[in-house]
Amino acid sequence: MFKGLSLLFILLLSQTAHAEYWPAEQWSPGPKVTGAALEALETYAFPPRDDTTRTGIRTDALLVIRDGQLIYERYAGPTTADTPHLTWSISKSLMAAVLGVAYGEGLFTLQDPAVKFYPALENHPAITLADLLHWASGLDWQEDYEYAPLKSSVVAMLYTRGHSNMAAFTAGHDEYAAPGQAFRYSSGDSNLLSAALKNIVGPSRYPDYPWSALFEPLGIHHAVWETDATGAFVASSYAYLTARDLARVGLLMARDGRWGDRQLLPKDWVAFNREPFTGYRAHQDEAVAGGQWWLNRAVDGAAQPWPDAPADTFAALGHWGQALYVIPSENLVIVRYGDDRDGSYRHNELLKLALKAFAGTVQP
Repeated sequence: MFKGLSLLFILLLSQTAHAEYWPAEQWSPGPKVTGAALEALETYAFPPRDDTTRTGIRTDALLVIRDGQLIYERYAGPTTADTPHLTWSISKSLMAAVLGVAYGEGLFTLQDPAVKFYPALENHPAITLADLLHWASGLDWQEDYEYAPLKSSVVAMLYTRGHSNMAAFTAGHDEYAAPGQAFRYSSGDSNLLSAALKNIVGPSRYPDYPWSALFEPLGIHHAVWETDATGAFVASSYAYLTARDLARVGLLMARDGRWGDRQLLPKDWVAFNREPFTGYRAHQDEAVAGGQWWLNRAVDGAAQPWPDAPADTFAALGHWGQALYVIPSENLVIVRYGDDRDGSYRHNELLKLALKAFAGTVQP
């Protein structure tokens, strides 16, 4: 009898040791982190802030989730825990997650021609939805920013002649390569996905779809997503989330699309997001393109772009230092918001210091 009770106790202890935490309205707090490694991380991420020159590393928020628990959080500048922060190109990965819900509804396949859902692509009938997700439409797009605004397709799309109908502006570009053959990072490709989503889910569902499909199931109640004049979400750039809410998306991806007992995103969709695009050619220190996510993978003979982080690390990244890092092997989700203007911030350095500070902080 006692032997049976002992076995039962061991089984219950094992289940407790592997308890799986999910956030309710708020994140549950995890074990407090202190020590020299944390101080080194904070020294890097939060140096004295010069708001007159806007130079150097300027972290607005740094938040760390481990095993579904909030173990670290700090804010600077005007940002607080309640601030929906501009995510810039993290919006692209958010749109990929929204599309994943529609994919799970059986509303499209990756090999569907994009023109099926966005007729303005009639001059580019070979582009598939997978091509757009890989930033491989073949459209002759110039993703230049402040340093080359006159030749920039993205500046024209967001601010001048293309801003009223961003997808149509993108569709009007010529092709430089066959679709699906070459990677060229393009905010236009992401906005074509947004326009296609309108017909994938139907115009009546579309205005609320990111909320009903993704945000509300995750407990995200304060997201903002701007649209262009046609009502299409600006999937390239203009989603706003608090750091705590963005971390919910990271936890969803860390757990292969599952939220509690619900498989919100199909596992094969998440696998596609995390698989390197075969047409990607590696460049030094650049993350590898997946399906609207960035990967810490060694491809094409090049080393991992973030050598001090595990190979399974993947991320959603945005202009001026926005980052959502997901490290499944360490059960870590890290949100970093910033206002970096001079390129001094380094993903690998933040990840190296964060791993030193937070590795092994969860107790069974």
